Amino acid sequence: MPLLTQVPYAHQFVQQGIERYQAGDYNGAIAPWQRALILYQKAKNSQQEVAIVAENLARTYQQIGQGNQAIRYWEQAIAYYRPIDPQQTGRLLTEQAQSYSSIGQNRQAIALLCGTVQDQECLPQTAVSIARAHKDLLGEAAAWGSLGEAYRIRGDYLQAINYLHNSLKIAEEIANPQLQISALNSLGNAYSNLAQVGDRQANSAEKLGESEQSNQLRQQAASNNSKALEYVQNSLELAQKQSDRTHQTRAYINLIPLYYRQANYTAAAQTHQQALGLWQQLPNDRNKIYSAIDLAKLQQSNTNSPIECLNPQVQPNAITLLEQAASIAQKTQDNRALSFAIGELGHIYECRQDYTPALKLTQQARWAAEQDKDSLYLWEWQTGRIYQAQNQKPSAINAYEKAIATIETIRDEILTANRDLQFDFRDTVDPIYRDLITMKLDTVPSAVLLAATDANTKNLRSVLSTADSLKLAELQNYFGDDCTLNVVNQQGIDIGSIDKNTAIFSSIILDKQTAIIASFPNGNKKVIWLNKDNESLRQEINEFRLGLESFFDEYDPQPAQKVYDWLIRPFTSELQQAKINTLVFIQDGILRSVPMAALHDGTQFLIQKYAVATTPGLSLTELKASNPQNFRALALGLTESAVIDGQKFAPLSHVQQEIGEVQEQLKGSTPLLNAEFNRTRLQQELSENSYPIIHIATHGVFGTVPEDTFLVTGNQEKLTITELDMLIRSTTKNTEPIELLTLTACQTAIGDDRAALGLAGVAVQAGAKSALASLWSIEDAATAQVAAQFYQSLTDSRMSKAQALQKAQLALIEKGDKYTHPAYWAPYILIGNWL
Repeated sequence: MPLLTQVPYAHQFVQQGIERYQAGDYNGAIAPWQRALILYQKAKNSQQEVAIVAENLARTYQQIGQGNQAIRYWEQAIAYYRPIDPQQTGRLLTEQAQSYSSIGQNRQAIALLCGTVQDQECLPQTAVSIARAHKDLLGEAAAWGSLGEAYRIRGDYLQAINYLHNSLKIAEEIANPQLQISALNSLGNAYSNLAQVGDRQANSAEKLGESEQSNQLRQQAASNNSKALEYVQNSLELAQKQSDRTHQTRAYINLIPLYYRQANYTAAAQTHQQALGLWQQLPNDRNKIYSAIDLAKLQQSNTNSPIECLNPQVQPNAITLLEQAASIAQKTQDNRALSFAIGELGHIYECRQDYTPALKLTQQARWAAEQDKDSLYLWEWQTGRIYQAQNQKPSAINAYEKAIATIETIRDEILTANRDLQFDFRDTVDPIYRDLITMKLDTVPSAVLLAATDANTKNLRSVLSTADSLKLAELQNYFGDDCTLNVVNQQGIDIGSIDKNTAIFSSIILDKQTAIIASFPNGNKKVIWLNKDNESLRQEINEFRLGLESFFDEYDPQPAQKVYDWLIRPFTSELQQAKINTLVFIQDGILRSVPMAALHDGTQFLIQKYAVATTPGLSLTELKASNPQNFRALALGLTESAVIDGQKFAPLSHVQQEIGEVQEQLKGSTPLLNAEFNRTRLQQELSENSYPIIHIATHGVFGTVPEDTFLVTGNQEKLTITELDMLIRSTTKNTEPIELLTLTACQTAIGDDRAALGLAGVAVQAGAKSALASLWSIEDAATAQVAAQFYQSLTDSRMSKAQALQKAQLALIEKGDKYTHPAYWAPYILIGNWL
């Protein structure tokens, strides 16, 4: 720590702080430094001293896990250096960014380090740009490393790897072993994360019977795991040469799950013992605390989930480690680390069904995490589970509601807890919502029409509100940090005041059964239960979808009738009495992947009786009728074949006809075909003209992750939905949201509810009130006919968008011959505003 001499009393306080810091008394160092800071601020010509003491305080608060306090002091130091010392400014921006990352705010970290990359360059006045401008290789390597780690934490692993390689290359050039160790370790973690993703995708493909794809994904996952091992082992070797026990311990800890993934249990056990031996020699700081938590959880391989219980035989060792971690956290007054240590300890007692100490420890974890909401929700959830296990339902519901309220405040930064304590969305967030929904639904009678004034109806409204919040969290998780969720209905929607002939069907898939809740315009509600477990439901829905897509087979309506009997038939009399003509579905899980229009009652398809639409959630749906008089479209299309990332896409010979139909029905529309259909021309048109409708006739792929969700444009390029959103939102002419985004020739994988989630959220992510898209690609001649009829009907002010699509689908059915098969008309779904 620097020694300051200008003000005698201040100097004494600074020296006192230095001595305490060097002795490991981080909290003890803070008070004298704060006194010195006040004295320097009062003195003239002491701004440099103010900046240096602020740096000391920032690093100390970071050391004890108080990132928000650290950020405040970084601001003071940076304000001093910015006009006089750009190099130091850049380095401090990197340290401030690390503080943001430590509290889960990776978007702010990235903004400080690089901002939005333009033409492969970081924005001016960011840490990377400043370091490069002043040829500060040390600062540049640190900034790239921090940037890579921020992208890794938020789940953008390929981008992370790119930036981490930049850091490693420079660190090797300047022979800085600490930066090399850090970059190698982060690269290992990034490849480990990729291997985990690959394994999950392989499992998904295997469930769908796609063995070849599953094998390829597993091979790629194994390759990434091997790369991770190589990088972490290199990091370990370098740390050993430097006698750096902290990084050696971290490397050993990172190696353990990699060995488990290779089923090398002997190596995992030996590495665990080596890590424990080194851990005992570490100084009592936050690194030692988090290492203890990791080592406690890594005593067996399958500990990814926060509710996974350790085997009873390893629990005593885990308890010892966690108690030591908690003791260190209490001595260093690191509340954030303390919350994780005693929270995990409480979880072990929860697993033992020893609920009194479990609850006491979990409450202590909650108190310790009050300032860190990205971990607070975990302990609120744990509190709810403990109460639920003791059959104390009101207390359990209250705790679950607190957990969800906490999640709502951090949705933009969801799942960005401490980098060493992250879990999968479906392990950490999804169950909280579903458990709460289950508890609330337990008290509601089924198969009974409940009046709007019934107390049970109020409970159902609460259930639907919770389900809607889950949909928002799912979309945020799917699209990531770049997703802009425009919540337009905070308090819910009174459908009856807007549309007296529409019923809303909400599905909620739970572990052993599925709830179907119908909401009618007069406020009445009815819930029925489908008694099928997740796997059975998935298999039967996939069978339904496969039958729909079988163009060349004679259509078998039996699967469609079975699903109709589950979802629609129990509500037949209520639909008739309410004179419903439109059904809007808010689907869950695998049900998103199939079109409700193709359900069959034994006599006719659902679309032959009702207009049909879907929406990811009512809170995201702006329900206001549009003015068809102003409709004109920017019509983009691709007729040529394309190859994207090795995937071949056939030419679409009827797209030119489809674009022509759009121009015919919507006067004043502008076409952009083939080479003209590119980012530059799209941005130019949107900047210079206002288009209520964007019609895109090209191949679209909706994948398990947003990186695999894209549209094929001209010149063999791809445009992700996120990029399309940025183009739309960055233009000046479209001050209002796009009225309608139409995507034809799209496809989602059968049985992949993550991909279907991407399609369900396409209108939200693209900044449109509604979207018309296809679940699978069909012959473009039929698409051209559907588009022509849809737009012709859309110009009729008496017809809603849902009714316009219904009329287009009915026209194709009535054409007869092969077009009666749902493969040709069923894939088109209307998403969002159906009015």
